[in-house]
Amino acid sequence: MQSRLQEARATLVDLQRQRTAAEQAASRSRPPAPPSGGSPSGGPAPAPAPTGRDWDAVAMCESGGNWSINTGNGYYGGLQFSSSTWLGFGGGDYAPRADLATKAEQIAVAEKVLAVQGRGAWPTCGRNL
Repeated sequence: MQSRLQEARATLVDLQRQRTAAEQAASRSRPPAPPSGGSPSGGPAPAPAPTGRDWDAVAMCESGGNWSINTGNGYYGGLQFSSSTWLGFGGGDYAPRADLATKAEQIAVAEKVLAVQGRGAWPTCGRNL
């Protein structure tokens, strides 16, 4: 358990370093935002794309980072969704169970769960969010 926690922490630190480097690179190449706050094309600004940086750490803690895990314990996928949570938050639009969905689809559902239930939806591993 201790080594698994250390691995998760190391992964989180690595992801944070990657994020910082990516943000620095993006800020050097990003054009200034238009004064209206909209997109450069004049339309509404698109919603920011969700990133997997925090979810990767949660998945590492929950499932060893295996996004397609099904151990038969009633929880599925990298973020260990119960069937009721997966279906209740729209996961059925992607796949019948989380382990059959892509990482991006699992994260999309997880964002909805997080918005309603908070980090407590992942009582131990939610600290990584």
